Amino acid sequence: MKIPRIPRPEIGSISLSAIVALYLLLATNNSFWAHASVYFVHARTSLLAFAAALYLALFAILTPLSVKYLMKPALVILILVSATAAYFADTFGIIIDRDMIGNAAVTTQAEASHLLTFSLARHLLVYAVLPSILIVWVRVRHRRFLPKAAVNFAFVSVSLLVGAGLIYANFATVAYALREHTDLMKRFNPSGPLIATVRYGLSTYRERNLVVRPLGTDAHQGARVAAAGKPVVVVVVAGETARAMNFSLNGYERETNPELKALGVVNYRNTTSCGTATAVSLPCMFSVYPRSQYSDWKARSTENLVNVLTHAGVSVSWWDNNTGSKGIADLISFASQTGRKNSPLCNNGECLDEILLGDLDRKLGAATSNSVIVLHQLGSHGPSYYLRYPGAFRRFTPDCRTPELMRCSTAELVNAYDNTILYTDHILASVARLLEKHQDRIAGAMIYMSDHGESLGENGLYLHGAPYVIAPKEQTQVPFIAWFSEPYQAAMGVDAGCLAKDADKPKSHDNLFHTVLGMMDVETRVYNRDLDAFAACTRPANKEHQPAPGYHAAQNGEPASSAGGPQEARWAPGVL
Repeated sequence: MKIPRIPRPEIGSISLSAIVALYLLLATNNSFWAHASVYFVHARTSLLAFAAALYLALFAILTPLSVKYLMKPALVILILVSATAAYFADTFGIIIDRDMIGNAAVTTQAEASHLLTFSLARHLLVYAVLPSILIVWVRVRHRRFLPKAAVNFAFVSVSLLVGAGLIYANFATVAYALREHTDLMKRFNPSGPLIATVRYGLSTYRERNLVVRPLGTDAHQGARVAAAGKPVVVVVVAGETARAMNFSLNGYERETNPELKALGVVNYRNTTSCGTATAVSLPCMFSVYPRSQYSDWKARSTENLVNVLTHAGVSVSWWDNNTGSKGIADLISFASQTGRKNSPLCNNGECLDEILLGDLDRKLGAATSNSVIVLHQLGSHGPSYYLRYPGAFRRFTPDCRTPELMRCSTAELVNAYDNTILYTDHILASVARLLEKHQDRIAGAMIYMSDHGESLGENGLYLHGAPYVIAPKEQTQVPFIAWFSEPYQAAMGVDAGCLAKDADKPKSHDNLFHTVLGMMDVETRVYNRDLDAFAACTRPANKEHQPAPGYHAAQNGEPASSAGGPQEARWAPGVL
């Protein structure tokens, strides 16, 4: 039996461009329109004019692409990009900006796998695959070159003129909305993610021949550390996705920090991050630049905290249980924990943070020199929060047991996240106890800062990575905790009681660079005592060893500022 052949429908190239433009505008921009309706809440007429102008602009862009052999691939790619971006925007409230593209570019297979869910596949099937099949299936009528060019030019010209007229007639309202809400056009598909990708590509191209300038080459260790009588060891724990408001040390109603509370740590309750994603915050934390001056280019082209410590003769190691150091540890000892085989703490390329503790115990037991050890946690990284803690720390139940967060209730989601904080509490307390265990032979201290926070559905946002200008406090308020062994306090002149009284004063990621230098008694012109969170409660060895709070930038010429203190910290790359 012969199966009847279904005739392929035929459509003109201009008509197909108009239909696809309408599809992109309406089917892949739910998040955009949800925010636009709020931003134009008192100007519905202007919103309609803005929508019409956007449609005409999309149509004007697609029409020149309506060339034989180019049109269908181009339309399919645009639909795929728009549908993918729409899923993450609609599901997690994510904005696909340059930083988010950077995060995606450096993610690991294990990390990415948590986002490749059935919900994503179903969404792409409906909003990308099926429309693409229709586009490939239909026959497209094309005019000859010169008539086609003339017709396309006419349609594009009229569309742009009418669109410009609509914007001009509503200019004050549209300009105000876009100026006050810079996130809006970043949400628009497909232009938002495409522009972000181009910006990321250009910045990566720019950095291809990057030369890292030396920083703090005058660094040396001071009198206190020299007179300690035993190796001084500071463990810097770089947290992941921990938000301050879920720490019971900060007043959270649940007891998520029982072990740290028992240790009597110093806890800073008002600390802000440099960014809302690891690719931004982590390099910024270890950079000499405060957030007000920080840029990815500056961070990559200048040595950082670990390099200054090395210049001072401090042994520095970076142990990573995350997705890498983001370039920070390129010039020091680096060890990734995620590739370990046959460990009960590891599965599918990811390990529980306890993987860091065994090696730390051995390292501390064999320490013979002044050292800084950086532990980069996996912490509370989502969306698979339930994989970040073992069964013994599944205290808050029922907890969300899937990366598809929309399938969980708010209570289940918060329970899973709180379990990750409870486990981080155990990891930090374990680090402190290991330092205490070896205090007969080392003077040890621990400092902990998270790179950024996390949204758990507040205001429709999930995960992190929101542009800083609109980021909620859930993503920018981070925990900052310190612990000092008795030998360290005695050797370095640290008054923990004094620090506890100072715990309510605002701190930020700007403080980490100078605080760690101070903890290791490193003297250098790039050290700023006013940005050292512990300096006010640390007894100087003697007056002549007091480091200068800053100096003039001979080349850079940019004033530094920080919430951590009023004193400017200026420096000149390449002259130290």
